[in-house]
Amino acid sequence: MRIELRTNPSLQETVVTVECPALDDSTARLLASLRAFDHKLTGLRDGQTWLLEPADVFYIETVDKLAFLYGETTVWESPLRLYELEDRLSGGSFLRAGKSCLVNLDRVRALRPEMGGRLELTMQNGERLFVSRQYTPAFKQRLGL
Repeated sequence: MRIELRTNPSLQETVVTVECPALDDSTARLLASLRAFDHKLTGLRDGQTWLLEPADVFYIETVDKLAFLYGETTVWESPLRLYELEDRLSGGSFLRAGKSCLVNLDRVRALRPEMGGRLELTMQNGERLFVSRQYTPAFKQRLGL
């Protein structure tokens, strides 16, 4: 892959053009990452709506049909359902870890196999999460294990 950068002060916004001989998996992931880069998430906390960068969210979990976005030390409630968040973040660094959980792979510090085919994840903030047996194969494949 060759990367070129050209600056043009007359442009009003950044334009990204991807040229490829054919659309393959790596190019599709690159496009998905670029699209996810420009998306913001909204979270509710203390009666205010916060605009969040997906990179600042460690994981997303549903509890009693409500979705919560977990940052390093802060939790926000999301107005979206988990499947809507998964669609919005697909192709980026978020991956389904269980029926009610999405994990930001960029925020995982370590992982360890558990009994029963599960994985234990240690996040950068020290929290521990588990990847269920059902989602472990996809998780390992995404990490190249």
